[in-house]
Order: sequence, then C-alpha cells, then structure tokens
Amino acid sequence: MVKFTEMNAKELEEKKEILLKKYEDFKNMNLKYDMSRGKPCKEQLDLSMKMMEITDYMSSDGVECRNYGGLDGLLEARELFGEILGANADEVLVGGNSALNMIYDTIERAMNFGVLPGEIPWGKLPKVKFLCPSPGYDRHFAICELFGIEMIPIDMNLDGPDIETIEKLVGSDEAIKGIMCVPKYSNPDGITYSDHIVDRLAQMETKAKDFRIIWDNAYVVHDLFGEGDKLKNIFEACKEAGHEDRVFMYISTSKITFPGAGVAAMATSKENLKEIKKKLSIQMIGPDKMNQLRHVRFLKDMEAIEAHMKKHAEIMKPKFSTVLNTLSAELDGKEIAWWNKPNGGYFISLNTLDGCAKEVIKMTADAGVIMTPAGATYPYGNDPRDRNIRIAPSFPSVEELKNAMEVFCTCIQIVSINKLLLK
Repeated sequence: MVKFTEMNAKELEEKKEILLKKYEDFKNMNLKYDMSRGKPCKEQLDLSMKMMEITDYMSSDGVECRNYGGLDGLLEARELFGEILGANADEVLVGGNSALNMIYDTIERAMNFGVLPGEIPWGKLPKVKFLCPSPGYDRHFAICELFGIEMIPIDMNLDGPDIETIEKLVGSDEAIKGIMCVPKYSNPDGITYSDHIVDRLAQMETKAKDFRIIWDNAYVVHDLFGEGDKLKNIFEACKEAGHEDRVFMYISTSKITFPGAGVAAMATSKENLKEIKKKLSIQMIGPDKMNQLRHVRFLKDMEAIEAHMKKHAEIMKPKFSTVLNTLSAELDGKEIAWWNKPNGGYFISLNTLDGCAKEVIKMTADAGVIMTPAGATYPYGNDPRDRNIRIAPSFPSVEELKNAMEVFCTCIQIVSINKLLLK
C-alpha cells in the first residue's frame, strides 16, 4: 500500500480525481444513514421483549411494587446490581431508567449541598474543576458545562488516562473536585483501565478532601471479542486505600434491555448513600418498582445476564467487524488514519491527520451519512487537534454499514489529500 505521505503532488491529484468520482456516485445514491449515537438496533431491543410478559407485582421480600415507597429500590434489584458492580446491597441505590440522570443528580446535589455534611457546597466556591479523560463522553462534558465546572482534558493512554498528570493536578489544586470516567471500553476509545490505573486513582492524595470519582461503568458486561477485558473493582480499591467515600459508581440496563425503559443503579459508601437518601426523600417518593421487578425477574443473575449479552454480541460483532475490515481495506498503510480495535463496548475511535476531522464529518453528512460531530469527544466540543471521530456501528444494518464506511473512508482520503497538497 502506497503511503499518501510519500506521494508527490501529481500522484495525489490523480488519486483525488478518482476518489471524487466515487464520492459523487455515493451522493447520487441518496443515502440516509444515522451513526451519530450508540443506539441499539431493533434486533437488540427484541431480545428483551419477553420481559413485557412478566406480570408479577410482589417482590421476594413481600413489597407491593404497584404502591408507593422503596426509596432506594427493591432489595433483589440492589442485590443484582451490587453483584454486577462489586458492592453490597446496602451500598447500592436503584433508580429510574438513566444512569446519566443519576450522575446529573449527583453533581447537582454536590453543587447545592456539598457531598458530605460539613463540606462546602461546590456552587458556593469561586471555582470548581473536573478532570476529563479525552477523548471522552460528550454527555458527561455537557453536565459539567451546564453547572459551570471548568473541564481539564486529560490524555488517554492505552491503559487509561494519564495518571502522572492526574496525580500532579489533584495533589496541588483544591479546586479540582472530581474526575469523569468510563473505565471499561471507554467512550469512544474502547480502552479498559488497567489495575495499575485503578489502584492509583483510589490511592492518590488529593488537595480537595471532597474529591470524587464519577465511575460510569456503562459497558461493564458488554464484551464482544474473546473473553473480554477485566476491570478491577475500584470500590474495593478505595476501601483498602482508606478513601471509601471517594467513588460513585453507576450502571444502567440501557444497552442490556431497553434504553428508554431500563433500570439504572449507583453504588457508593454508606455515608454517601445516607446523605443522598436524605435529599431523595424530598425529591421523590420512590422509583418505578414494577420496572425494577420486571428486570430482576428477566435478568435473574450474572449467569443469565452473560447469556443475554452473548446474544447482543452475536448481533454486534458482525457490525464491528464490518467497520474494522472496511477501515483496514481502505486505509491501512496510507498513514492518514489510525483507529482502535476494542474487545467490547459500543464505539470505534478513529484519528485523522490533524485538522481534518470536521471536514470529513461535513463531507460524510453531505453524502447522507450522519456521524457524531467532530469535537464532541472533547470538553466544550473542542478537539485541539481536530482529528478524533467516534464511529457508532450499532444501529445500522451490516449492509448499511458497508456503504456508510465506504463513504466515510472515501471522505477521509479526499480530505487528507487536500491537507497534504497544502504543505
């Protein structure tokens, strides 16, 4: 494969002319594909339809699920999510359908009331800062931006975020109150934090006594290839380090059952939960216990969840393989794009040459393929090198993905040539 970086101007122009013809042919196909978010497809949603046949309304410990109450969720739901998260049932709170909603509420409570009694509400401080491993999850960044929290991008390495920089920053700046993490199959890089990174996050000394780790373990059971990645239990690591209150862990069934009608849970220390439930008792009477019960009856235990997720993987693997195979066939060896090959999760992260991502996304959209906006994977929507693109393979069919990725790869090559011709 000839490297684009080694072609002369004449060769680049000739290659560009061929690619532009191909691009115009794609535009004439009037394609309409949406790859902007990691949405499960219909076939994945159908996997959980039997749950709707469950009509039980009494929990195993005799709770009438149709009525008021149960602020922290059903016991059997707390036990199930505790098993997934690696926490005890009395360290778990089960809520509505959205982990993002629970994260939002956590930040809002911290801004209004602080995180534990005697600590100053973050909203009364002159400045609050969060560390944001980047590229990362745009909705995490949106929460921080809404509350006026200053975001500090932290580079992602192959084993997780740059821990040396993190330790230096949190050890010297009291305004840094937290870090946002997607620790397994990170969004979008697909990286799983190593044991070493987990331990150092748990053990590190922080200038702020009320420093918190937002541990959004969205893809904890979303393995696709091989045995999947293993993630160390940060809650246990924090306990061993004497920082039990440091971590808030989150999970939801959004990509296990139904994104719009799933169940979310969080796990944290008993002291943290005590304060959270005080505020929740004013905010609400209780979550949707019927939905929690349906999920527990359907998902049952870890063995059943793993079997269920293998069915998801059977649908997802051909899609990920289509994306990765097309990227390899079209771009390998040309030195204009680099991408990850995750063992699970929902995304594939690709880096173009610097300064090309926005134009690639625009060209792709003009040909009928909508992708996540360039820059979305960085705080404030600003990728300083304008190179990262998040690919979401889950929603389109395999055939649609073949077309979409050919369009995408064609656009990468055209934009890259234009970039190289300017040198």
